[in-house]
Parts: sequence; C-alpha cells; structure tokens
Amino acid sequence: MPTTKIIVDADACPVKPEIAKTAVQFGIQVLLVASFDHRMKESDGVTVVQVDRSDQSVDLYIANHIKPNDVLVTQDFGLAAIGLAKKAVVLSNRGQTYTDETIDFLLERRHESAKQRRNGKHSKGPKPFTEEDRIFFLQSLTKVLTRLQDYGSG
Repeated sequence: MPTTKIIVDADACPVKPEIAKTAVQFGIQVLLVASFDHRMKESDGVTVVQVDRSDQSVDLYIANHIKPNDVLVTQDFGLAAIGLAKKAVVLSNRGQTYTDETIDFLLERRHESAKQRRNGKHSKGPKPFTEEDRIFFLQSLTKVLTRLQDYGSG
C-alpha cells in the first residue's frame, strides 16, 4: 500500500501547527502547498511547496500530486471534490469530513452564493475560527489517521 501523506491547502489554513504535530505522532509526511505570498518553514516531516500566486496554482499542484488514501486539508469545495475523485480523505480546516454525498450540496450552495453576489446581494463571510474548531479538527484528523493506520496494517 502506498504511503499516506497529509496534503494541506496551506494559504489560509489556521491548523498547520496541529497538522504537523499530529503527523509526527503517526509518522506521516506533511506537504504544505502555498503561493509565494505565504512564507512557511519546513520542519521534521513537513515539506513546503510554494507555487506562483495565480488563482489555481495551489489547486493544480495538489490535484497532480494527491493519491488514494492521502489526507487533504482544504476549505475549498472545488479542491475537496478533486480530492474525493482521487480517493483521498478530505477534511476542512474545522474538521468537517467531505464526502461524495455532501460535496455536491456544498458546490451547489457555493454556486448559488456566487450568483447572489453577482446580483449585488452580500452575505456574511465564514464565522470566525475558534478554539473549539481547532479541537474538533484535531479530533477529526486523529480519527482519520488512526483509521488509515488500522486499515493499512489489516
């Protein structure tokens, strides 16, 4: 079985330190992918890939490098859909697990919101990231990595 890695859409990810710490505990490599606008440091088990700042560069890099059973962390529904299509496990940075069943609804909702914005209707942005979100993310990531580890040894 190929080695699982955690790939992070790292530009706006608030849980990078938690990902790195958890990955070390499981002996899993982390790949942080971000534009050159975001400076990040490599550390034990964490590789940083920086791409140009065009809109889709991070997404394209991840789409071309993700493999089945990798774990993708992103808040981008479009990238989440690509990860699911490539048989990866996909988590939001708040710990929500994206599934084939939920991604269509989320993409549709994003499309509707974009249409409303084009028509002049403004909505509130995402709610602020909280310590509870951070804890829930850590719990979700730990469960996913435990499941993949158990699956890999079975």
